[in-house]
Amino acid sequence: MKILFAAFELAPYTKVGGLADVMGALPKYLQNENNEMAIFTPFIGSIDKEKYQIQDVPNSKLRLGFGYMAEYVFTLKMCKLPDTNINVFFIDNPKFFSCFKKVYPEGIDSWYEQERFITFSKAVLEYARALNFKPDIIHCNDWHTAMIPIWIKTSYKNDTFFNRAKTVFSIHNLAYQGKYFPEILRFAGLDKEEVYNPQGLEHFGILDWMKGAINYADKIIAVSPKYAQEILTYDYGEGLDWTLRNNQAKLKGILNGIDYEIFNPETDKSLCCNYSCKDFSNKEKCKQDILKEYWLEYNPERPLVAIISRLVEQKGIDLIKFVENEIRELEADIIVLGTGEKRYEDFFVWLSYNSKNVRARIEYRSDLCNKIYAGADMFLMPSRFEPCGLSQLIAMKYGTIPVVRATGGLDDTVNGYPLENATGFKFFNYDALEMLSALKRATDVYKDKTIWNKIVEHAMQADFSWIKSAKEYQAVYNSLV
Repeated sequence: MKILFAAFELAPYTKVGGLADVMGALPKYLQNENNEMAIFTPFIGSIDKEKYQIQDVPNSKLRLGFGYMAEYVFTLKMCKLPDTNINVFFIDNPKFFSCFKKVYPEGIDSWYEQERFITFSKAVLEYARALNFKPDIIHCNDWHTAMIPIWIKTSYKNDTFFNRAKTVFSIHNLAYQGKYFPEILRFAGLDKEEVYNPQGLEHFGILDWMKGAINYADKIIAVSPKYAQEILTYDYGEGLDWTLRNNQAKLKGILNGIDYEIFNPETDKSLCCNYSCKDFSNKEKCKQDILKEYWLEYNPERPLVAIISRLVEQKGIDLIKFVENEIRELEADIIVLGTGEKRYEDFFVWLSYNSKNVRARIEYRSDLCNKIYAGADMFLMPSRFEPCGLSQLIAMKYGTIPVVRATGGLDDTVNGYPLENATGFKFFNYDALEMLSALKRATDVYKDKTIWNKIVEHAMQADFSWIKSAKEYQAVYNSLV
């Protein structure tokens, strides 16, 4: 079976969110004698060619037309996905991709943003043809590549090269749908009369690429079973709940996994010392190490709470703001790492200067993330919604106990105390006082080391590897071919 993956971000080369981690790990676990895979992603200017041994593909220049007048030239680079024999193809165009250091640059024109994703998606299909990679499955991700399932059922429906291709569309976050004016259809080469209707891309008078992919794809994957249920409802459907209910027969929830070859406190070289679920006494040394990074004093009786997050409304930052005074009085230290909306960045900076127990770094540093996972005692994720969430899975592997709102993948993956097999603490309503109560409950339990160590042990033993999830994806592919 030939499987083509199309994603706008891909770990370890470009990473913004969970999408990159999924695309960097899932193909590894689909490797077998029956699968031949290729991954396509844009060549962003920040990618280190030498580090990843990325080579230019000879004679790869490709000229594609868009709309009535636009024509752009693309080139191709490639390497192997680390520790695999899977080809990664980087599509480059200096106007859309390599000119930026960020995957999603800020402040760009919205029409130009649409052009970036449309040109990339079209180049994916045409490079598959040029490389004679005739896919059985085309696995697309989020609205950046939502055009592909639509083209396969319309513009390419009589194209013999793609006549056996089935499309799988993964929803990593339904909130981002790529809405725009229908005039962009001309640039995308789509017939407005054919696709701009409620059964296609039209959504209350505006074009919605996410809706189009949901309607045209052969299979829709939500990144956790709970999220697959939630998005069918008005509260979580982001305006597409009716469309999703109409396509419910092809919707499936598959929980994301994490790559334990990367996230493993026994082997992680970034830590000052390693530990395992059988002996996690060295975790205290990791705690001392990260406290020094944040200029906080070490106190073995005082828990350390970590937040590693995009600082956006979805992540529940408003709940923290609402109880900021209580947070400053909490019998715990709190460290923050992340970037996002300026109002939230400013809030954590202010909190750092006006509290004894909160310290924030408004940046993203991959070298610091694992040190935080290893050094913290608790990990706070008060998300308004969370399609899957990988941070809580990583935290558990490092023995850092998640305190989460029971939504989406957070509810699927965390067993709340006082269950016998508890791996964390939950609160259920999107409510600041409930969040604070869950945090205080965790800090109280932390004082009883017998109970706490048992929770840590359960968390570290929980298995969220990609092996099980990859089998579910393979079953989906097999059902389509």
